[in-house]
Amino acid sequence: MIAKPAFDLVFRNAVTRSSAAAVDIGIAGGRIAAIAPRLVCEAVEVDLNGRLALPGFVDTHIHLDKACLLGRCGHDHASLSEAIRAVSAMKRDFTVEDVYARGSKVIERAITAGTTRMRTHVEIDPRIGLRGFEAVKALKRDYAWALDLSLCVFPQEGLTNDPGADELLVAALNDGAEAVGGCPYVDSDPNAHIARIFDVAQEFDVDVDLHLDFDLDPSWWHMEEVCRQTERCNYHGRVAIGHATKLSALPPERLKAASTRLAEAGVAVTVLPATDLYLMGRDATHNAPRGLTAAHRLVADGVLCSVATNNVQNPFTPFGDASLLRMANLYANAAHAGIGEFDACLDLVTDLPARLMNLKDYGIAVGNPADIVVLDTDSGTNAIAELPDVLMGFKRGRKTFERQRPTLFRP
Repeated sequence: MIAKPAFDLVFRNAVTRSSAAAVDIGIAGGRIAAIAPRLVCEAVEVDLNGRLALPGFVDTHIHLDKACLLGRCGHDHASLSEAIRAVSAMKRDFTVEDVYARGSKVIERAITAGTTRMRTHVEIDPRIGLRGFEAVKALKRDYAWALDLSLCVFPQEGLTNDPGADELLVAALNDGAEAVGGCPYVDSDPNAHIARIFDVAQEFDVDVDLHLDFDLDPSWWHMEEVCRQTERCNYHGRVAIGHATKLSALPPERLKAASTRLAEAGVAVTVLPATDLYLMGRDATHNAPRGLTAAHRLVADGVLCSVATNNVQNPFTPFGDASLLRMANLYANAAHAGIGEFDACLDLVTDLPARLMNLKDYGIAVGNPADIVVLDTDSGTNAIAELPDVLMGFKRGRKTFERQRPTLFRP
Protein backbone atom coordinates (compact mmCIF):
# COMPACT_ATOMS: atom_id res chain seq x y z
CA MET A 1 0.00 0.00 0.00
CA ILE A 2 1.33 3.43 -0.94
CA ALA A 3 1.65 5.73 2.06
CA LYS A 4 -0.11 9.06 1.90
CA PRO A 5 2.10 12.15 2.11
CA ALA A 6 2.47 13.46 5.65
CA PHE A 7 1.42 17.09 5.90
CA ASP A 8 0.70 19.20 8.95
CA LEU A 9 -1.73 21.44 7.05
CA VAL A 10 -3.35 21.56 3.63
CA PHE A 11 -4.91 24.55 1.92
CA ARG A 12 -7.65 23.28 -0.35
CA ASN A 13 -8.90 25.03 -3.49
CA ALA A 14 -6.41 27.88 -3.40
CA VAL A 15 -5.94 30.25 -6.33
CA THR A 16 -2.36 31.40 -6.76
CA ARG A 17 -0.97 33.88 -9.24
CA SER A 18 0.91 31.11 -11.05
CA SER A 19 -1.88 28.55 -11.30
CA ALA A 20 -4.57 28.64 -13.97
CA ALA A 21 -6.95 26.65 -11.75
CA ALA A 22 -7.39 26.07 -8.03
CA VAL A 23 -4.74 23.90 -6.34
CA ASP A 24 -4.03 22.40 -2.95
CA ILE A 25 -0.96 23.47 -0.97
CA GLY A 26 0.53 20.95 1.45
CA ILE A 27 2.56 22.21 4.42
CA ALA A 28 5.05 20.17 6.44
CA GLY A 29 7.48 21.41 9.07
CA GLY A 30 6.58 25.02 8.39
CA ARG A 31 7.45 24.78 4.69
CA ILE A 32 5.54 24.22 1.48
CA ALA A 33 5.91 20.53 0.67
CA ALA A 34 3.56 20.12 -2.32
CA ILE A 35 1.40 22.11 -4.72
CA ALA A 36 -1.03 20.13 -6.85
CA PRO A 37 -4.73 19.65 -7.54
CA ARG A 38 -6.57 17.44 -5.05
CA LEU A 39 -3.72 16.28 -2.81
CA VAL A 40 -4.54 12.94 -1.20
CA CYS A 41 -3.45 13.12 2.42
CA GLU A 42 -4.57 13.31 6.02
CA ALA A 43 -3.97 16.69 7.64
CA VAL A 44 -5.69 19.74 9.06
CA GLU A 45 -7.51 21.37 6.14
CA VAL A 46 -8.30 24.99 5.35
CA ASP A 47 -10.66 25.31 2.38
CA LEU A 48 -10.03 28.61 0.57
CA ASN A 49 -12.98 28.09 -1.81
CA GLY A 50 -11.20 29.62 -4.80
CA ARG A 51 -9.78 32.62 -2.96
CA LEU A 52 -6.40 34.15 -3.76
CA ALA A 53 -3.39 32.98 -1.76
CA LEU A 54 -0.30 35.18 -1.72
CA PRO A 55 3.08 34.73 0.01
CA GLY A 56 2.42 37.95 1.93
CA PHE A 57 3.19 41.56 1.13
CA VAL A 58 6.75 42.89 1.33
CA ASP A 59 7.28 46.41 2.68
CA THR A 60 10.73 47.64 1.66
CA HIS A 61 10.52 51.11 3.21
CA ILE A 62 8.77 52.07 6.44
CA HIS A 63 9.77 54.16 9.49
CA LEU A 64 8.59 52.37 12.62
CA ASP A 65 10.67 54.55 14.93
CA LYS A 66 8.85 57.78 14.05
CA ALA A 67 5.35 56.46 13.40
CA CYS A 68 2.17 57.53 15.20
CA LEU A 69 3.23 61.02 16.25
CA LEU A 70 -0.13 62.70 15.63
CA GLY A 71 -0.95 65.06 18.48
CA ARG A 72 2.66 65.62 19.51
CA CYS A 73 3.18 68.53 17.14
CA GLY A 74 1.29 70.56 14.58
CA HIS A 75 0.74 68.96 11.20
CA ASP A 76 0.53 71.91 8.86
CA HIS A 77 4.03 71.37 7.51
CA ALA A 78 4.41 72.89 4.07
CA SER A 79 7.66 71.17 3.09
CA LEU A 80 9.95 68.21 3.59
CA SER A 81 12.45 70.30 5.56
CA GLU A 82 9.72 71.41 7.99
CA ALA A 83 8.71 67.79 8.58
CA ILE A 84 12.35 66.82 9.24
CA ARG A 85 12.72 69.68 11.74
CA ALA A 86 9.49 68.75 13.51
CA VAL A 87 10.56 65.14 14.04
CA SER A 88 14.11 66.20 14.95
CA ALA A 89 12.75 68.28 17.81
CA MET A 90 10.58 65.41 19.07
CA LYS A 91 13.04 62.53 18.81
CA ARG A 92 15.38 64.02 21.40
CA ASP A 93 12.78 62.91 23.95
CA PHE A 94 12.03 59.49 22.42
CA THR A 95 12.59 56.59 24.79
CA VAL A 96 13.09 52.94 23.93
CA GLU A 97 9.68 52.18 25.44
CA ASP A 98 7.98 54.95 23.47
CA VAL A 99 9.44 53.85 20.13
CA TYR A 100 8.56 50.23 20.89
CA ALA A 101 4.94 51.06 21.74
CA ARG A 102 4.38 53.13 18.59
CA GLY A 103 6.23 50.65 16.37
CA SER A 104 4.29 47.67 17.72
CA LYS A 105 1.02 49.39 16.90
CA VAL A 106 2.07 49.76 13.26
CA ILE A 107 3.53 46.25 13.02
CA GLU A 108 0.30 44.72 14.26
CA ARG A 109 -1.67 46.67 11.67
CA ALA A 110 0.78 45.54 8.99
CA ILE A 111 0.51 41.89 10.03
CA THR A 112 -3.29 41.90 9.87
CA ALA A 113 -3.07 43.67 6.50
CA GLY A 114 -1.04 40.74 5.14
CA THR A 115 2.58 41.89 5.39
CA THR A 116 5.04 39.07 6.09
CA ARG A 117 8.40 40.76 5.28
CA MET A 118 9.48 44.30 6.10
CA ARG A 119 12.51 46.60 5.99
CA THR A 120 12.29 49.46 8.45
CA HIS A 121 14.55 52.50 8.21
CA VAL A 122 15.87 53.55 11.63
CA GLU A 123 17.31 56.99 12.32
CA ILE A 124 20.77 57.03 13.91
CA ASP A 125 22.23 60.36 15.03
CA PRO A 126 23.35 62.20 18.19
CA ARG A 127 19.79 63.34 18.98
CA ILE A 128 18.21 59.87 19.15
CA GLY A 129 21.43 57.93 19.71
CA LEU A 130 20.76 54.20 19.54
CA ARG A 131 17.45 54.29 21.43
CA GLY A 132 15.31 53.89 18.33
CA PHE A 133 17.56 51.10 17.10
CA GLU A 134 17.31 49.25 20.42
CA ALA A 135 13.51 49.51 20.33
CA VAL A 136 13.22 48.25 16.76
CA LYS A 137 15.63 45.39 17.49
CA ALA A 138 13.22 44.33 20.24
CA LEU A 139 10.31 44.57 17.80
CA LYS A 140 12.19 42.34 15.36
CA ARG A 141 12.63 39.74 18.09
CA ASP A 142 9.14 39.93 19.57
CA TYR A 143 7.22 39.80 16.27
CA ALA A 144 9.32 37.17 14.49
CA TRP A 145 6.36 34.76 14.90
CA ALA A 146 4.46 36.75 12.26
CA LEU A 147 6.87 39.01 10.39
CA ASP A 148 10.49 38.99 9.23
CA LEU A 149 11.81 42.47 10.06
CA SER A 150 15.05 43.83 8.62
CA LEU A 151 16.70 46.97 10.03
CA CYS A 152 18.23 49.61 7.74
CA VAL A 153 20.06 52.28 9.75
CA PHE A 154 20.56 55.75 8.31
CA PRO A 155 21.41 59.36 9.24
CA GLN A 156 18.28 61.44 8.49
CA GLU A 157 19.91 64.80 9.19
CA GLY A 158 23.22 64.40 7.41
CA LEU A 159 26.49 62.55 7.96
CA THR A 160 29.54 64.66 7.13
CA ASN A 161 27.88 67.71 8.72
CA ASP A 162 26.65 65.92 11.87
CA PRO A 163 29.51 65.03 14.26
CA GLY A 164 28.94 61.72 15.99
CA ALA A 165 26.51 60.32 13.43
CA ASP A 166 29.15 58.23 11.66
CA GLU A 167 30.30 56.53 14.86
CA LEU A 168 26.72 55.72 15.86
CA LEU A 169 26.00 54.31 12.40
CA VAL A 170 28.99 51.98 12.66
CA ALA A 171 27.95 50.96 16.17
CA ALA A 172 24.49 49.95 14.92
CA LEU A 173 25.99 47.94 12.07
CA ASN A 174 28.28 46.21 14.55
CA ASP A 175 25.14 45.39 16.54
CA GLY A 176 23.30 43.62 13.75
CA ALA A 177 21.75 46.16 11.36
CA GLU A 178 21.16 44.44 8.01
CA ALA A 179 21.30 47.43 5.64
CA VAL A 180 22.59 50.99 5.60
CA GLY A 181 20.94 54.08 4.16
CA GLY A 182 21.54 57.75 3.77
CA CYS A 183 19.96 61.09 3.04
CA PRO A 184 22.44 63.03 0.89
CA TYR A 185 20.08 65.90 0.07
CA VAL A 186 20.35 67.18 3.67
CA ASP A 187 24.16 66.90 3.84
CA SER A 188 26.50 69.79 3.16
CA ASP A 189 28.64 67.42 1.05
CA PRO A 190 26.19 65.02 -0.66
CA ASN A 191 28.80 63.14 -2.71
CA ALA A 192 30.99 62.51 0.33
CA HIS A 193 27.86 61.34 2.18
CA ILE A 194 27.08 58.83 -0.59
CA ALA A 195 30.67 57.61 -0.84
CA ARG A 196 30.88 57.04 2.92
CA ILE A 197 27.63 55.06 2.96
CA PHE A 198 28.96 52.76 0.22
CA ASP A 199 32.28 52.33 2.02
CA VAL A 200 30.48 51.34 5.23
CA ALA A 201 28.19 49.00 3.29
CA GLN A 202 31.20 47.23 1.79
CA GLU A 203 32.92 47.01 5.16
CA PHE A 204 29.92 45.25 6.71
CA ASP A 205 28.73 43.49 3.53
CA VAL A 206 25.20 44.93 3.76
CA ASP A 207 22.86 46.38 1.13
CA VAL A 208 22.39 50.12 0.53
CA ASP A 209 18.97 51.81 0.64
CA LEU A 210 19.08 55.60 0.24
CA HIS A 211 16.52 58.40 0.51
CA LEU A 212 17.13 60.31 -2.69
CA ASP A 213 16.20 63.39 -4.69
CA PHE A 214 12.97 64.19 -2.90
CA ASP A 215 11.80 67.23 -4.88
CA LEU A 216 10.53 68.10 -8.35
CA ASP A 217 13.51 70.01 -9.79
CA PRO A 218 15.08 67.78 -12.46
CA SER A 219 17.93 70.21 -13.21
CA TRP A 220 20.15 68.41 -10.67
CA TRP A 221 20.17 65.10 -8.83
CA HIS A 222 22.29 62.62 -6.91
CA MET A 223 21.17 59.60 -8.93
CA GLU A 224 24.23 59.59 -11.18
CA GLU A 225 26.59 59.58 -8.21
CA VAL A 226 24.68 56.65 -6.68
CA CYS A 227 25.00 54.73 -9.96
CA ARG A 228 28.71 55.55 -10.12
CA GLN A 229 29.32 54.37 -6.56
CA THR A 230 27.26 51.23 -7.22
CA GLU A 231 29.56 50.37 -10.11
CA ARG A 232 32.70 51.31 -8.16
CA CYS A 233 31.74 48.91 -5.38
CA ASN A 234 30.38 46.19 -7.70
CA TYR A 235 27.05 46.51 -5.87
CA HIS A 236 24.74 45.74 -8.80
CA GLY A 237 21.44 44.47 -7.37
CA ARG A 238 22.25 45.61 -3.82
CA VAL A 239 21.22 49.28 -3.98
CA ALA A 240 17.83 50.97 -3.76
CA ILE A 241 16.76 54.61 -3.80
CA GLY A 242 13.54 55.73 -2.12
CA HIS A 243 11.23 58.51 -3.35
CA ALA A 244 13.22 59.53 -6.48
CA THR A 245 10.42 62.00 -7.19
CA LYS A 246 12.58 63.92 -9.68
CA LEU A 247 11.96 61.07 -12.11
CA SER A 248 8.29 62.06 -12.18
CA ALA A 249 9.27 65.50 -13.49
CA LEU A 250 11.28 64.25 -16.47
CA PRO A 251 10.08 64.40 -20.09
CA PRO A 252 9.90 61.01 -21.84
CA GLU A 253 13.33 61.08 -23.50
CA ARG A 254 15.15 62.01 -20.27
CA LEU A 255 13.15 59.47 -18.29
CA LYS A 256 14.12 56.77 -20.79
CA ALA A 257 17.79 57.69 -20.39
CA ALA A 258 17.48 57.68 -16.60
CA SER A 259 15.77 54.28 -16.52
CA THR A 260 18.46 52.86 -18.81
CA ARG A 261 21.15 54.15 -16.45
CA LEU A 262 19.42 52.72 -13.37
CA ALA A 263 18.91 49.34 -15.04
CA GLU A 264 22.53 49.14 -16.20
CA ALA A 265 23.88 50.01 -12.75
CA GLY A 266 21.44 47.68 -11.00
CA VAL A 267 19.91 50.39 -8.80
CA ALA A 268 16.31 49.78 -7.70
CA VAL A 269 13.65 52.43 -7.05
CA THR A 270 11.09 52.47 -4.25
CA VAL A 271 8.08 54.73 -4.74
CA LEU A 272 6.29 55.89 -1.59
CA PRO A 273 2.86 57.07 -2.79
CA ALA A 274 1.34 58.40 0.42
CA THR A 275 4.29 60.63 1.34
CA ASP A 276 5.24 61.56 -2.23
CA LEU A 277 1.70 62.71 -3.02
CA TYR A 278 1.34 64.51 0.33
CA LEU A 279 4.60 66.49 0.28
CA MET A 280 5.28 67.12 -3.39
CA GLY A 281 3.69 70.04 -5.22
CA ARG A 282 2.46 71.73 -2.03
CA ASP A 283 3.62 75.14 -3.21
CA ALA A 284 1.37 75.03 -6.29
CA THR A 285 -1.67 77.29 -6.22
CA HIS A 286 -3.47 75.14 -8.81
CA ASN A 287 -2.89 72.17 -11.12
CA ALA A 288 -0.53 70.69 -8.54
CA PRO A 289 1.94 68.04 -9.80
CA ARG A 290 1.56 64.55 -8.40
CA GLY A 291 5.25 63.98 -7.76
CA LEU A 292 4.72 60.23 -8.12
CA THR A 293 7.24 58.26 -10.16
CA ALA A 294 5.60 55.65 -12.42
CA ALA A 295 7.24 52.58 -10.96
CA HIS A 296 5.43 49.96 -13.04
CA ARG A 297 6.57 51.72 -16.21
CA LEU A 298 10.16 51.80 -14.97
CA VAL A 299 9.85 48.05 -14.42
CA ALA A 300 8.90 47.66 -18.08
CA ASP A 301 12.21 49.41 -18.89
CA GLY A 302 14.20 46.96 -16.79
CA VAL A 303 14.38 48.82 -13.46
CA LEU A 304 13.60 46.84 -10.31
CA CYS A 305 10.96 48.76 -8.33
CA SER A 306 8.73 48.53 -5.29
CA VAL A 307 5.91 50.50 -3.70
CA ALA A 308 6.04 50.88 0.07
CA THR A 309 4.47 52.57 3.09
CA ASN A 310 7.15 55.04 4.31
CA ASN A 311 5.60 57.09 7.13
CA VAL A 312 2.47 56.44 9.17
CA GLN A 313 0.70 59.26 11.01
CA ASN A 314 3.52 61.76 11.44
CA PRO A 315 4.53 65.14 9.93
CA PHE A 316 5.70 63.46 6.71
CA THR A 317 2.38 61.64 6.20
CA PRO A 318 -0.39 62.32 8.74
CA PHE A 319 -2.43 59.23 7.89
CA GLY A 320 -1.86 55.55 7.15
CA ASP A 321 -2.74 52.03 8.21
CA ALA A 322 0.32 50.02 7.04
CA SER A 323 -1.76 48.24 4.39
CA LEU A 324 0.33 47.57 1.31
CA LEU A 325 -2.74 46.47 -0.63
CA ARG A 326 -4.29 49.87 -0.02
CA MET A 327 -0.97 51.50 -0.98
CA ALA A 328 -0.84 49.56 -4.25
CA ASN A 329 -4.41 50.64 -4.99
CA LEU A 330 -3.54 54.27 -4.19
CA TYR A 331 -0.52 54.01 -6.46
CA ALA A 332 -2.58 52.48 -9.29
CA ASN A 333 -5.07 55.35 -9.07
CA ALA A 334 -2.48 58.13 -8.97
CA ALA A 335 -0.27 56.54 -11.64
CA HIS A 336 -3.20 56.20 -14.08
CA ALA A 337 -2.72 52.43 -14.27
CA GLY A 338 -5.09 50.68 -16.65
CA ILE A 339 -6.78 47.40 -15.80
CA GLY A 340 -4.18 45.54 -17.84
CA GLU A 341 -1.53 46.96 -15.49
CA PHE A 342 -3.20 46.00 -12.21
CA ASP A 343 -1.20 42.78 -11.89
CA ALA A 344 1.98 44.80 -12.39
CA CYS A 345 0.87 47.05 -9.53
CA LEU A 346 0.41 44.01 -7.29
CA ASP A 347 3.93 42.89 -8.26
CA LEU A 348 5.20 46.15 -6.72
CA VAL A 349 4.19 45.02 -3.22
CA THR A 350 4.96 41.29 -3.57
CA ASP A 351 7.50 39.68 -5.90
CA LEU A 352 9.48 42.78 -6.88
CA PRO A 353 10.17 44.07 -3.35
CA ALA A 354 11.18 40.53 -2.40
CA ARG A 355 13.79 40.71 -5.17
CA LEU A 356 14.82 44.19 -4.06
CA MET A 357 15.55 42.83 -0.57
CA ASN A 358 17.34 39.83 -2.10
CA LEU A 359 14.98 37.38 -0.40
CA LYS A 360 15.82 33.94 -1.74
CA ASP A 361 12.97 32.05 -0.05
CA TYR A 362 9.95 34.17 -0.96
CA GLY A 363 6.98 32.87 -2.89
CA ILE A 364 4.46 30.05 -2.98
CA ALA A 365 6.85 27.35 -4.15
CA VAL A 366 7.89 23.94 -2.83
CA GLY A 367 10.65 24.31 -0.26
CA ASN A 368 9.86 27.89 0.72
CA PRO A 369 8.53 28.89 4.15
CA ALA A 370 4.76 28.52 4.38
CA ASP A 371 4.10 32.25 4.57
CA ILE A 372 0.62 32.59 3.10
CA VAL A 373 -2.08 35.25 3.28
CA VAL A 374 -5.57 34.80 1.90
CA LEU A 375 -7.47 37.58 0.14
CA ASP A 376 -11.22 37.60 -0.32
CA THR A 377 -10.94 37.68 -4.11
CA ASP A 378 -9.94 35.39 -6.96
CA SER A 379 -7.14 37.12 -8.91
CA GLY A 380 -4.30 39.60 -8.74
CA THR A 381 -6.19 42.02 -10.96
CA ASN A 382 -9.19 41.98 -8.63
CA ALA A 383 -6.93 42.40 -5.61
CA ILE A 384 -6.05 45.87 -6.89
CA ALA A 385 -9.49 46.68 -8.29
CA GLU A 386 -11.60 45.57 -5.33
CA LEU A 387 -9.38 46.23 -2.30
CA PRO A 388 -10.67 42.98 -0.78
CA ASP A 389 -10.33 41.98 2.86
CA VAL A 390 -7.22 40.05 3.86
CA LEU A 391 -8.98 37.17 5.61
CA MET A 392 -6.17 35.23 7.28
CA GLY A 393 -2.42 34.84 7.44
CA PHE A 394 0.11 32.11 8.20
CA LYS A 395 3.80 32.41 9.04
CA ARG A 396 5.85 29.24 8.58
CA GLY A 397 2.60 27.28 8.59
CA ARG A 398 1.24 28.75 11.83
CA LYS A 399 -1.88 30.92 11.73
CA THR A 400 -1.03 34.48 12.76
CA PHE A 401 -4.38 36.24 12.31
CA GLU A 402 -7.90 35.81 11.02
CA ARG A 403 -10.50 38.35 9.99
CA GLN A 404 -14.15 37.39 9.78
CA ARG A 405 -16.07 38.19 6.62
CA PRO A 406 -18.83 40.74 7.20
CA THR A 407 -22.30 39.39 7.77
CA LEU A 408 -25.35 41.12 6.34
CA PHE A 409 -28.51 40.96 8.47
CA ARG A 410 -31.29 41.16 5.91
CA PRO A 411 -34.81 42.09 7.02
